[in-house]
Amino acid sequence: MIIPPDLRYTKEHEWVRLADGPSAGSGQAIGTVGITDYAQDQLGDIVYVSLPEAGKQLTQLAVFGEIESVKAVSELYSPVTGKVVEPNQALTDSPELINESPYEQGWLMKVRLADESEIHKLLTAEQYSDYIEREGE
Repeated sequence: MIIPPDLRYTKEHEWVRLADGPSAGSGQAIGTVGITDYAQDQLGDIVYVSLPEAGKQLTQLAVFGEIESVKAVSELYSPVTGKVVEPNQALTDSPELINESPYEQGWLMKVRLADESEIHKLLTAEQYSDYIEREGE
């Protein structure tokens, strides 16, 4: 299971990566959002993803879309509050990119953060690793 150390995670298995690292402090940080390797593995083959349009306001831990696999349909939760800058259009034609590369080509959207300090409410890689270990028991 891949859990990159430079990301922050939700208990719903989404991640966010800030453009300049976890505490950039620029005030207008852009975060890239996706689902974890663990989540894509649990879902199985992803066949569809519904993402918000650019400009949509998101609230931390509120539903922003859904992801559909051959096994299930799951809601997606935003790890941060902010405005969608860019949904990943490549996923419209190739949702399987999430399975193949959840941290690189399979990202879901880019968000301009309203409050960078929210990052500290999310799990670190180590905390997330412990969380999924306990969840799997």
